[in-house]
Amino acid sequence: MKHLITAASLLLATPAFAQDKMTLLLDWFINPDHGPIIVAEELGYFADQGLDVEIIPPADPSAPPKLVAAGQGDIAVSYQPSQHLQVAEGLPLIRVGTLVATPLNCLLVLKDGPIQEISQLKGGKIGFSVAGVEEAVLTAMLGRHGVTLDDVEMVNVNFSLSPSLMSGQVDAVIGAYRNFELNQMEIEGVEGRCFYVEEEGVPTYDELIYVANPDRMDAGQVRRFLRATELATQYIVNNPDASWELFKGYAPELDDELNAKAWVDTLPRFALRPEALDEGRYTRFEQFLADSGLVEGTRPVSQLAVDLGAE
Repeated sequence: MKHLITAASLLLATPAFAQDKMTLLLDWFINPDHGPIIVAEELGYFADQGLDVEIIPPADPSAPPKLVAAGQGDIAVSYQPSQHLQVAEGLPLIRVGTLVATPLNCLLVLKDGPIQEISQLKGGKIGFSVAGVEEAVLTAMLGRHGVTLDDVEMVNVNFSLSPSLMSGQVDAVIGAYRNFELNQMEIEGVEGRCFYVEEEGVPTYDELIYVANPDRMDAGQVRRFLRATELATQYIVNNPDASWELFKGYAPELDDELNAKAWVDTLPRFALRPEALDEGRYTRFEQFLADSGLVEGTRPVSQLAVDLGAE
């Protein structure tokens, strides 16, 4: 009888089903851009989908897509512009979902500074953090105003974008995020102004996307992951204040003025349909990079991105 009771107790203690473990590699330290991921975790939406998601901020922000390509992670948060370059380089990566569905990048200047029009940057200095796509973006933006890349001095300011602008080291910076650097400058008492890349000749793109290795991924698991983040996004849109409370409660360092301001600015930019794919965005941006000389030839959308729901 004792053995029967023990066996019954073990059965009662066993979950109805085992959760599938997934590893998600972020693009940066946790911030409001990752709102749907954190809210999905906090509200149990991943668990509801039978998933145990390990959320890992990177030690090296450039590493996550490469690690996923090498099979050392299931999904990585990355950037659409980077996805084009990485696929062109031969990395086995495919876009499986969208996190932030608009560009965040902008050309940032001082609001009350000497640069009120892009044309005034001729002969000026522009700070940047990462070479490559930013040069193509700047070429397009400057070109609309009669300025070439040769007309400006590019200054590598590492990741000190807003400090280099506020200190007068440069006249503008490219690569600043409209939901962060603008707020950071306002908090420090120096207001900035953004020239938005998608309004100045650069094809609209998805800023943050989810990428996976097409040869290794479990499409069913990925779809469940995206379903959870879709539900979380709906919750955020319907409950902006309650979702902020959930987000900032995830870790003590998230509860500060910058994140609070960034939360409000990021909320309308989350992809409401993370699984859905806008093929035109990938076609146009691939051609943009080819015309800029950053990739040789063009690749079909099927090599860059997939809508798992349409398969």
